[in-house]
Amino acid sequence: MDRKIAVVGLGYVGLPVAVAFGKQQPVIGFDINEKRIEELKSNYDRTNEVTTEDLKETKITFTNNIDELSKADFIIVAVPTPINKHNQPDLTPLLKASETVGKALKEGTIVVYESTVYPGATEEDCVPILERFSGLQSGKDFFVGYSPERINPGDKVHTFETITKVVSGQTPEVLDIVAEVYSSVVNAGVHKASSIKVAEAAKVIENTQRDVNIALMNEFAVIFDKVGIDTNEVLEASGTKWNFLNFKPGLVGGHCIGVDPYYLTHKAQELGHHPEIILAGRRINDNMAEHVATNVVKELLKKGLEVNGMTINLLGLTFKENCPDLRNTKVIDIIRELEEYGINVIVNDVEADKETAKQLYNIDLKDVEDMEVSDALIFAVPHKTYIEDKDKYLRLLSDNGVIFDIKGLINKNNLNENQSIWSL
Repeated sequence: MDRKIAVVGLGYVGLPVAVAFGKQQPVIGFDINEKRIEELKSNYDRTNEVTTEDLKETKITFTNNIDELSKADFIIVAVPTPINKHNQPDLTPLLKASETVGKALKEGTIVVYESTVYPGATEEDCVPILERFSGLQSGKDFFVGYSPERINPGDKVHTFETITKVVSGQTPEVLDIVAEVYSSVVNAGVHKASSIKVAEAAKVIENTQRDVNIALMNEFAVIFDKVGIDTNEVLEASGTKWNFLNFKPGLVGGHCIGVDPYYLTHKAQELGHHPEIILAGRRINDNMAEHVATNVVKELLKKGLEVNGMTINLLGLTFKENCPDLRNTKVIDIIRELEEYGINVIVNDVEADKETAKQLYNIDLKDVEDMEVSDALIFAVPHKTYIEDKDKYLRLLSDNGVIFDIKGLINKNNLNENQSIWSL
């Protein structure tokens, strides 16, 4: 393979991609964040997706210089695709990246997008920008492809190299080239989609399916809470049937499951279809933080505790376990809801970056040594450290306190007779 590869966007998705290729050949790693570039040059990855040793083993030129980017003839775009406050797709990072790539395009280059989008976005939204800023014609002077990212932040088992890669291309010839390039680093192999739109759709429904299934579990949890039975015990019993799906209730945040369905629903509504099940699932999942906060207050009142003005402890702020990613975390919604009741929430997270937490949410993360005992302890995110050393963190709960275990991982046997537990 004689393609000169560049990766645009060096976050949770782009960096592992760049490193995988960079272990085999020289790669250009492009990002507009100067601080990020400098950190990577010093072999430090703040996302913890890539180790210092991995970075040292690669041949990556980290840069924010478009002139460097123009040396590539196979450009992979892996920038975030968030939603705005109205839950509508925000293609700004993708379109800005397309402008940058357009300025660097030369004849014969293949541009492959990995960012999650709705079917049609690559060809309808990105290609016109590439043409405008390059002065070149798509399908003649340069070509595009789409290969949806499947990076699972914090997952050291299902990695870029070990997950089957869906690939697509503008023409059969381009598809073959895209497949060959990815096959050189993805040990699990590639799946050739018949079109770019099929590949785009495949990605967006992967997370939509998970979102809807988790929403169903969350609705079960709300119902069983009212019935007065333990959701986890119900799921354990149902799970003895061979074809019962192993989904759990919980908060659905992050940059994938809590976001991607809105890309599909946006496209559906644009075409005149109202997607009822998908949007119902989104409403359920988006309301779970309020459900948790309401039950925190209820349980504390049952204990005869004065809620207004009290201080409680919360463990975990990131959107998922064993990962420092704070983007679109739903834990912040619990905190804000509790603050509305006059509760002071002290937050600890063993994975998150303190500076980022302050910047994104104005939250001052505390070390466990600086936290005092309180009448309520919320296990919001089940980081490995919390589970393995749970006794250390359970000391933060008073003898008459309530523990709120969102993921159902604390056993009643861990508590004394005066302490109580609530879980989804």
